[in-house]
Amino acid sequence: MLRVTDEIILQPWEMTEHFTRSSGPGGQNVNKVSTAVELRFEAARSPHLPAPVKARLRRIAGRRWTQDGAIVIRAEETRSQARNREIARERLAELIRAALVAPKRRVATKPTLASQRRRIEAKAQRGTVKALRGRVADVED
Repeated sequence: MLRVTDEIILQPWEMTEHFTRSSGPGGQNVNKVSTAVELRFEAARSPHLPAPVKARLRRIAGRRWTQDGAIVIRAEETRSQARNREIARERLAELIRAALVAPKRRVATKPTLASQRRRIEAKAQRGTVKALRGRVADVED
């Protein structure tokens, strides 16, 4: 089980873990021990997540979201298989927590009358500065 929040607890059948050899340094150990974790969470089939949360999760997950509606998270930071498993599970929990937060709706507001006047005055002033740029007429005495 993975506790995301007090209300959302993911069951073991929703997640599968696959262990592979990790890339990068590690000496001889890297060739023998499968420490990298590939955590697969069946997000689309999860009964614990409401539809709006699934939609936000899909957008947040990006390319980690597969065509069949699963999220794949790979962790290979440490040489310990158990620690990599914890890291992958925590990443999944953070992803779901981010999807739980509904974005605030933007309320359109009108600019104030004073700000509109300041904008027009600034444009007029800039226009006069530009109009003064040009050839200087010769003054004959």
